[in-house]
Amino acid sequence: MSLFAKFIATLACVSLALTASLAKADETNSELTAALRSALNQSNSFEDPYIGQVWLTSMSKPLSRWVPDAERRLALLTQIHHEAVRVGLEPGLVLALIQVESAFNSYAISYAGARGMMQIMPFWKQEIGRDDDNLLDTSTNLRYGTTILAHYISIEKGSVIRALARYNGSRGQTWYPKRVLTYWSNYWSLGE
Repeated sequence: MSLFAKFIATLACVSLALTASLAKADETNSELTAALRSALNQSNSFEDPYIGQVWLTSMSKPLSRWVPDAERRLALLTQIHHEAVRVGLEPGLVLALIQVESAFNSYAISYAGARGMMQIMPFWKQEIGRDDDNLLDTSTNLRYGTTILAHYISIEKGSVIRALARYNGSRGQTWYPKRVLTYWSNYWSLGE
């Protein structure tokens, strides 16, 4: 069974409990539910609103530590999901990478000059001839980061560990991939 098929099966199992929880929501959760509906109705959202609702609800809680505003959080999750799926990545992996790279800070700049949530090095703009792109813009940053990561997974023949090490510039080392994969497992996975 593929990882995506397991993901869909898990969503189906969890969905009834989450739907019941949303139905009993208090006023704060009503705002979250309204924001969730809005996020799901965006053009770049989920093909299946039910699965989208389950995923967004599940990922919203851990993300609230870094993004307290429910509407902003759901919009960000929708963007991350869209960009990850667009290039064939598991959205939870992208969330884990962002947690490690920037703790969801859109304006993060590393000592090496990497920028934004996914910590994109500015040389990429020159490489593709788009010098005017703003790497601190979340949409642009997510587009670059997911595309780069998907490319690295492809050239590493599906090895997420080697691709993550390449993404981080630590090829041949495993400390960075282990950290990302641990966060993916602990925070951004719906479980088996």
